[in-house]
Amino acid sequence: MYPKIGDLLFISVDSGDEKEANIQYKSRIGDMDEDSILIEVPMQEGTGRLKRMFIGDELSIFFMTEGGIKNYFNSYVFGYKEDVIRMVRIRRPEPESISKIQRRSFLRVHAELEVAVKTDKMLRFVTRTDDVGGGGLSFYCDANHRISEGEGISCWVLVPYKNGSIEHVPFNGEVVRIKVLENGRKIVMVKFTTIADMERQKLIRYCFERQFDFRR
Repeated sequence: MYPKIGDLLFISVDSGDEKEANIQYKSRIGDMDEDSILIEVPMQEGTGRLKRMFIGDELSIFFMTEGGIKNYFNSYVFGYKEDVIRMVRIRRPEPESISKIQRRSFLRVHAELEVAVKTDKMLRFVTRTDDVGGGGLSFYCDANHRISEGEGISCWVLVPYKNGSIEHVPFNGEVVRIKVLENGRKIVMVKFTTIADMERQKLIRYCFERQFDFRR
């Protein structure tokens, strides 16, 4: 079963913030094309508050079919369309990826990849990721590195594939959360704010390869 133009979508956003991830929004499908679904700006249920969507936001979505059955899929924001009203462009899922079972944050996998970081305050360092996904990543940071929530960063991450090839993936991001570990080191959680769709696909390919390994 595939969603249709006019169907309601119920959306959760994986922002790296647990409270935000538990908020549900709803939106209506305005149009579709070969690789995307165009939706109205999502609205929070109960409050009517509009949700500002950023390119790279990872989404867990369901829509209802006959008998009240929930059909889940995962997607991410990769553009906008200015029409009579502003539309948000999300990646259209493959039909076989739509499931009766919810799979949140399926693009995020544990991975220790080399990442070079430059902050808005011109702090530069090279470190390792804790996890990566299509909408963001987390990396380790020494206790003496001054970095704060809401800060902008520019990075590249080194992505190795099973066939032996290696890609450098550049992106700009925003620090959404910092977790301090018992040893004083920090895990910095970042969402992408600017990343070329081609570069994002490189990360998604890596994540699928890692997921395949985990399943085996």
